[in-house]
Amino acid sequence: MIKEFRLPDLGEGLTESEILSWKVGVGDTVALNQVIAEVETAKAVVELPSPFAGVIKELHEQPGTIVEVGKPIVSFEVPDDGGAAPSMDTSTGAAPEAIDAGSAAAAGKREPNLVGYGAVVESSGRPARRQRNLALVENPAEPPAEPAAAAAGFPGRPREARERVVTSERPRSTPPVRKLAKDLGVDLAEVAGTGPGGLISRDDVRNFVGGGDLPAAAQHLQAVPDDRHGEPSGASQPERETRTPIKGVRKFTAAAMVASAFTAPHVTEFLTVDVTPTMDLLARLKANRAFAGYKLTPLTIVAKAVLIALRRNPSLNSRWDEAGQEIVQFNYVNLGIAAATPRGLTVPNIKDADTLSLTGLSEALTALTESARAGKTTPAELSGGTISITNIGVFGIDAGTPILNPGEAAILAVGAVRNMPWEYQGEVALRQVMTLSLSFDHRVVDGEQGSRFLADVGAILAEPGMVLTMV
Repeated sequence: MIKEFRLPDLGEGLTESEILSWKVGVGDTVALNQVIAEVETAKAVVELPSPFAGVIKELHEQPGTIVEVGKPIVSFEVPDDGGAAPSMDTSTGAAPEAIDAGSAAAAGKREPNLVGYGAVVESSGRPARRQRNLALVENPAEPPAEPAAAAAGFPGRPREARERVVTSERPRSTPPVRKLAKDLGVDLAEVAGTGPGGLISRDDVRNFVGGGDLPAAAQHLQAVPDDRHGEPSGASQPERETRTPIKGVRKFTAAAMVASAFTAPHVTEFLTVDVTPTMDLLARLKANRAFAGYKLTPLTIVAKAVLIALRRNPSLNSRWDEAGQEIVQFNYVNLGIAAATPRGLTVPNIKDADTLSLTGLSEALTALTESARAGKTTPAELSGGTISITNIGVFGIDAGTPILNPGEAAILAVGAVRNMPWEYQGEVALRQVMTLSLSFDHRVVDGEQGSRFLADVGAILAEPGMVLTMV
């Protein structure tokens, strides 16, 4: 029988995702939960596991295509109840034995459509840990559409022939390449792609234009004089502008920052602290064999100081609920850490960070950073944060006015640690100094509360022993 897999909501209400690459081709046999595609949502790059075990019949979308949630992206031929693949009616391209999702539900069988984490597997009997943002969705109860290759009457052709039937309908290219081809009057169906899996690149389009009869639009563009030399500018001339489509993580981040900046009344306070005792503590911890193998950094200590200060100033671990006209105070801390990645700014968070020891926090920070840099952060890790830290010190910056992560009441920017002349015990000495910048939502947090929280964090960093007076 033929089964369609529709693009699921891979996050909290996301409406679309971009197909980055397919890991399978038409005719491939795939196992349950085998990774079949890599897609980019507005929050992260996600690997899509297969919800079925069977044979790939059709890939409905090409890499570079932005697909709305709920649209079919791939069709499978899966065994029927008897374990054998259904026979195909070559006259109509239909699978007589195929049943729709509604029939499957009536028979007590659950369609294994997913939200980014694979099909349902049998429970091991162990209690599940608390999880937010994971949910299964059912396929709409409608008959599955037939793949183009089968409808064309070629079910028996070899894999290569069937791939040609599918891909010839829509050459594989990205939106910028399609725009370039349109501007040059080039039919992409005539262009041979040299990229992975036949993907057509900008150079392929330019080479096609330069190597054959030019369409009228291309001749016009080629004949435009170069203002600097009065000669036609050829394909080898460097582009004077680079245009990057606003999509994915960048699009989501921009929208979130605009919404935050123009919704929450931001207040930013600054505190410069002598953190020499904290740096001395780090040096001692690193030399202690009990902490061998742990990556302890100033950010680790700052994160722990934030968690301790929140116990005394819980209003900063809150959010403003406009719809409910309530202030929601969280009794747990999902600590967000802003991370600069090749795909843009993301803020994954450490779930229940307030329950972690210093070494546990160190391990969580290391795993979070490595995952973000590798582009493997999951939507669940990017959702549900309650307060955030951004480490601008790694760029050599001392202070800033950070914008709140939407849904949070506070964010702390951590500046660089610098050797500076500082008053110490009545004299001027060279000390290690850091500036902290705290932005908070003034609807939720009063100036007194924000100031006390920032002072507590500073007091811990200036003298770690002060923790004994706070817990």
